[in-house]
Amino acid sequence: MPLTVHQFPCLEDNYGFLVRDEASGLAACVDTPDANAILRELSRLGWSLTLILNTHWHPDHAGGNAEIKAATGANIVGPKEVTRIAPLDREVQGGDEVRLGETSFRVIESGGHTLGHVAYHDAADRIAFVGDTLFALGCGRLFEGSPEQMWESLQRLAALPDDTRVYCAHEYTAANARFALSVDDDAALKARTEAIFAARARGEPTVPTTIGLEKATNPFLRAPLLAGRVGAAGEPDFKAFAAVRAAKDAFRG
Repeated sequence: MPLTVHQFPCLEDNYGFLVRDEASGLAACVDTPDANAILRELSRLGWSLTLILNTHWHPDHAGGNAEIKAATGANIVGPKEVTRIAPLDREVQGGDEVRLGETSFRVIESGGHTLGHVAYHDAADRIAFVGDTLFALGCGRLFEGSPEQMWESLQRLAALPDDTRVYCAHEYTAANARFALSVDDDAALKARTEAIFAARARGEPTVPTTIGLEKATNPFLRAPLLAGRVGAAGEPDFKAFAAVRAAKDAFRG
């Protein structure tokens, strides 16, 4: 039976994700940006939480761990770095498996935004929860990792099937679209950004996206093709990515 995903906005621009394994009825939350919002949604849905899956240690991803665990008894799973702000019941790293009833999540190493960042991939349902590594038309800032580490992480995600639904943790897509148009004039990108601006004007989310769509239009995954535009012609792929990331960091459009 499939995994049901319930997505809802919280904080300023985060998304909360509650997931339910329909075979067992067990539920998990992916990250804990807003404990009150998550507990409210759980009550509204009537779901019983058994797992908290953390992608990284930042407070808008793990800051609600203690309150939600106290309210639900859920076990907290995540990379070791989460212990910087909250205890873990189970530490995981790339290659590990986490089970929620009959649903299996493979842990994917995705460091760069933070050193120990991970993603969770449900291959059977073609779903990936990627935290702050990959965004719709974007990627996370490099607060701790190197461009080479982040590029390798993005390539692991890009290797997933094209129809994989990607649940990223923030609604940054309109801003990402404006930057993408500044470095890439691809027709597919232009068509996508028009749809994005229209969706946001209607108050609609742009998450989830798909791996295939990001490979086709995301300037960070397309960095080697854009190397000449960002002053990295002839450089290794990760240096082209670094140039695109630096351009985004300086972008004020």
